Amino acid sequence: MKFLIVDDERDVEILFRQKLRKEVREGLFELEFAFSGNQALELLRSHKPPEVMYIFSDINMPGMTGLELLDKVKSEFPEIQVSMISAYGDSENHDKAMNSGAKEFFTKPIDFDSLKAELKDILAGS
Repeated sequence: MKFLIVDDERDVEILFRQKLRKEVREGLFELEFAFSGNQALELLRSHKPPEVMYIFSDINMPGMTGLELLDKVKSEFPEIQVSMISAYGDSENHDKAMNSGAKEFFTKPIDFDSLKAELKDILAGS
């Protein structure tokens, strides 16, 4: 399963590669990274159909926010599941994300055990 992480902080790539290295090595997940909402959309649009099954996006990014990206993904690629992450666990962002079709909402620091459980649920088709 190809999994796209969208975050304007580039050090997130190192963190995800470390935390999910076992699953990547076992071939469960393939990680793809985009550092802006626009870059994420370009990547999704570059393959017909898109290869990505799941997107994990930060909410607070310059330019296109994660919530704007969520709306675009849900309208263009409704089959792709999207979870959001925010440094702020405020109910406003949570509610906006969930009402816009997010599968899950995480707060920083990321609970990678919960994220792995989420990914395994998607792989299992739930």
